[in-house]
Amino acid sequence: MSSNKNIQKPSSGSNDLSRFLAQAEQLPQRVNNQSAHQGRLIFALDATASRQPTWDRACHLQAQMFQATNTLGGIALQLCYFRGFNEFHISPWFNSSQPLLKTMSAVQCLGGYTQIGKVLDHCWQEHAKQAVNGVIIIGDAVEESVDKLCAKAGKLGMVSVPLFMFQEGHDPNVQQCFQQMAHLSKGAYASFDESSASKLAELLSAVAIFATGGIDALQKLQTSSARHLLQQIQG
Repeated sequence: MSSNKNIQKPSSGSNDLSRFLAQAEQLPQRVNNQSAHQGRLIFALDATASRQPTWDRACHLQAQMFQATNTLGGIALQLCYFRGFNEFHISPWFNSSQPLLKTMSAVQCLGGYTQIGKVLDHCWQEHAKQAVNGVIIIGDAVEESVDKLCAKAGKLGMVSVPLFMFQEGHDPNVQQCFQQMAHLSKGAYASFDESSASKLAELLSAVAIFATGGIDALQKLQTSSARHLLQQIQG
């Protein structure tokens, strides 16, 4: 859903920062049971009505994430999406593109408000079970408290779960929120539109490679999207 009339600007103040840092010291550490060679990546999508065209495109692009990591040991990917009235769906973990494509192809986008906070809560819970190497969030709107979303993003950053925030379109309020979430989680932000399918494909592949092989593997990927992500992760 593209309306952002309910978006709240982040508050400022040293008291908020002090509280956040104090809470960070008490955060639980992740349970690191992951395979030495397989990355784990959560692929979270806004499936509200305005995103149907890009959803259809993502169905075709997601196979490239698996292909990009074949030489690195492969990747396990979990799909999350929200839509309609309070619908929030989580798939099993997939190790190949075919079952993921089947699941995504059966989804129809429905009007509704964003539920990014639920995505972040799920990522926190999933990471406590077994380490998650990164989270891709694709959307075009924010209709929740930015302060609360940024606090949750910061918590994920403290346990090494970077958010890769990919914005469809150019809404400045969404951009500001997504950029802050990416920064606080030690991840990265990028934007795309309906005409830049190749850019989205490069971004998805770059994140998959990062989730599987880390910074070293991403540095070897000679694409503009990889360089864009690296500048933010290392900055």
